[in-house]
Amino acid sequence: MEVEQEENVPVYEVTHVTTRIIHIGAFGQLWRDKLCEADLSLAEEETPHDVADAEFAAELRCSEETAAELSLLCSIDELKSNEDGEEMDPEKIPDDTSLVTLGVRKKAVERRKELLIDRACRLETFTYEMESRGIRTRPEDPSDMVEEGELLLTLNVVYPIILHRDLFKSAFFFFEGAFYNDMRYPECRDLSRTITEWAESRDRGYGKFQVAKMEDYTFNDLHIKIGYPYLYCHQGDCEHIVTITDIRLIHHDDCLDRNLYPLHVRKHWFYSRKCHVCKLYIAKWVTNNDSFAPDDPCFFCDVCFKMLHYDNEGNKLGDFLAYAYVDPGTFN
Repeated sequence: MEVEQEENVPVYEVTHVTTRIIHIGAFGQLWRDKLCEADLSLAEEETPHDVADAEFAAELRCSEETAAELSLLCSIDELKSNEDGEEMDPEKIPDDTSLVTLGVRKKAVERRKELLIDRACRLETFTYEMESRGIRTRPEDPSDMVEEGELLLTLNVVYPIILHRDLFKSAFFFFEGAFYNDMRYPECRDLSRTITEWAESRDRGYGKFQVAKMEDYTFNDLHIKIGYPYLYCHQGDCEHIVTITDIRLIHHDDCLDRNLYPLHVRKHWFYSRKCHVCKLYIAKWVTNNDSFAPDDPCFFCDVCFKMLHYDNEGNKLGDFLAYAYVDPGTFN
């Protein structure tokens, strides 16, 4: 299928929120056509020694001979941890050090250990470690090297508070009116069938959904909106909001080992409101002037709400005003 180039420039459809629909593969090809080979190269940059020495001398405002002598004297090979030449633990800073910089570092390390007790600091440290662990990582096997010009997608996945064990292999992605079902294993089932049959049973105004096998497609084949929430579903009813927040070409500062992808670089900190009854599931309903509730407003999960406010025939019990509730943690 041919795609017009003008249709694949991610112009904002909703200002600073989502773009209009683009074809991911064609968008990447636009970049590759515009950039030269040097811009796409993932080779390690090597600076000739004579150029490095000249730049070092210019930065110190001295002759190249002086700069070369300083480089030799200040090299790692010339560093001594103590006069006796005994090996010491590089992570352990001696108490009687006379070096001011080491003294400052020792205080900073001790202070950091104290701050790690704080929950927010632990999260910040954890996030930094996740972001930095893949920087400039290259594979040991050259065949595992990411190819030049490949696209790198950043996805924001919202995790539910209730965690499920992976008991079933069935799953699907939903992008732009199409269900992509995971059918790689014999025990996989089409989880989207219930939805598609419900939509087609009556004229509900949704049109006809497309259904395909997930393993027959890659992200390069998809038409998506950047910043738009899509859906991933597994374990029958465990749903995750998936948002593609960025698309760009890979460069030599990224993780270049394809075996490490998908690379987890950030974990959100959730603040979600749970059901006031079971204290387990995320709230789906909020009520006001509720004769059955101890608080006003009061929050309920779907099961507790229906069990307390309706009889077996679905008739309303008591007086209350009920509204659908969307938890703020969804937008973290």
